[in-house]
Amino acid sequence: MQKMINLKINGIPVSIEEGSTILQAARKAHIEIPTLCFLKDVSRMGSCRMCVVEATGARGLVAACVYPVAEGMEVRTNTDKCRQSRKMTLELILSKHKKKCLSCERNHSCELQRLSLGYSVDEDRFKGEDYVLPIDDSTPYIVRDNDKCINCMRCVNACKKQGIQAIGPIDRGFNVHIGSAFDRPLVDSPCVGCGQCVVDCPVGALSEKSNVDEVWNALSDTTKKVIFFTAPSVRATLGEAFDMPVGTNVEGKMIAAIRRLHPDAVFNMDVTADLTIMEEASELINRIKTNKPMPMFTSCCPAWVKFVEQSYPEMIPHLSTCKSPQQMFGALLKTYWAEKNGINPKNLFVVSVIPCTAKKYECSREEMKGDVDVAITTRELARMIKTAGIKFNELEDEEFDNPFAYATGAGAIFGATGGVMEAALRTAAHMLDGKFEVLDFFAMRGSNPIKEATYLVAGHTIKVAVASGLDNAKKIIENIKSGKKKYDFIEIMSCPGGCVNGGGQPTLPDSVRNSVELKEARAKALYNADAKNEIRRSQDSPAMDILYDDYLGFPNSHKAHQILHTTYKADKKI
Repeated sequence: MQKMINLKINGIPVSIEEGSTILQAARKAHIEIPTLCFLKDVSRMGSCRMCVVEATGARGLVAACVYPVAEGMEVRTNTDKCRQSRKMTLELILSKHKKKCLSCERNHSCELQRLSLGYSVDEDRFKGEDYVLPIDDSTPYIVRDNDKCINCMRCVNACKKQGIQAIGPIDRGFNVHIGSAFDRPLVDSPCVGCGQCVVDCPVGALSEKSNVDEVWNALSDTTKKVIFFTAPSVRATLGEAFDMPVGTNVEGKMIAAIRRLHPDAVFNMDVTADLTIMEEASELINRIKTNKPMPMFTSCCPAWVKFVEQSYPEMIPHLSTCKSPQQMFGALLKTYWAEKNGINPKNLFVVSVIPCTAKKYECSREEMKGDVDVAITTRELARMIKTAGIKFNELEDEEFDNPFAYATGAGAIFGATGGVMEAALRTAAHMLDGKFEVLDFFAMRGSNPIKEATYLVAGHTIKVAVASGLDNAKKIIENIKSGKKKYDFIEIMSCPGGCVNGGGQPTLPDSVRNSVELKEARAKALYNADAKNEIRRSQDSPAMDILYDDYLGFPNSHKAHQILHTTYKADKKI
């Protein structure tokens, strides 16, 4: 049994496990201590000095995020000394901060702005040197404005946690800034576009490269038919941008809001999640039966695919050749749907709403360019809804347009880590053994970074693994290469927790991110949607019957390969 420590926070008795910090103890007493550099599970440095408190036994103010509790300790978090110290820290940060709040992506959702207002700072108290750094917009997915950076190192730690380390501190003293090696543009770095740095940044130094203006222009162009489709996890997170509780499923309101932007149709990407399963499960069975390169890795996550191409090109033959659900949907719209409706594909403008910044990069890949015209993040969609004056919270639920409305529960769970694997197992097991009726593969659920299981189906022993976070993907790959582990099928998602925690999801206050288990709450919304769906296997979807009977023929057919599959190539980065 772990030893408990007894202390007082602002006179409130608290009992907490030995080894805990003052910050953790304060939260247990329902007291919020301000932070900037600290972020649960990402960064714990004590460098910004915003969380300073007075504690018995300490000679001066201490950083609550790293200072351990002690028996009998008394902590005061809001003394005049603490407040004045925090205020001066904020004023010093603002002395070299680009104060363009009204035009900043993070206006009203910026931690620095929120704290500065709370502490009544004088933003011009200290005048720093003019040190103008160029904006790095070299990638199709992320923009870095270092003149807004506060050097909290959260982005650096997020990238390090991913095992990528594409960015780090450069120079010293007043001139220190965050960038890639040798101050090269981000596009020349090993960055894979996962966007974890963006969601972890407390200010506006990092943002997705916006495609909102392109969408508005298309909506205004009478020669274009504009089609929106939404990824599975967006329904579980969009509500957060409108102050709804974390994990609220807003699918109906989301559809209603998009429809009021006046596109020609609003479709459900869950349909091509199901299609991905049909193609991927068939590919897996074919590999098992023909001894083709095993194990097979999923290919739904473009940041993961880019990571393999850059860091482990020898593993490319193990990637499924399936396009992601996003690219499959775009390809189907510009072939099958355009043909059925007598539309010239050149007149289609296809918009994907996604939880991910890497999907922007995926749209620009040469071998898939043209499938999807623009990918916008959950955050970008929320901005469009607000700009259009749509009262999101007051909307009545509406439904997706046909024929791309018939989705299964299997498609819905794609947004959670393990969801792709579970959906694939439901279908692959049934393909191998028509009597196999298990629908819930609980070993694949939860936010554990690595999950493993073994299943016996029709005489085949299938060993599977799931990893989220690219550092965990490294561990899986290295175990395979060393012979320590053997698998048949592996799901990898670059973002910890999967797409529900993607780099394009809403930016929430630190007070929420540090106290709520976001990954679990968001994933729960998707699993609840799966449980309520009458159809829970991809092959049982009416949409699959329509697509294969009318157009594709059968899974992994020649036509399916032409439209729904792709290739990869080595892309070594120095």
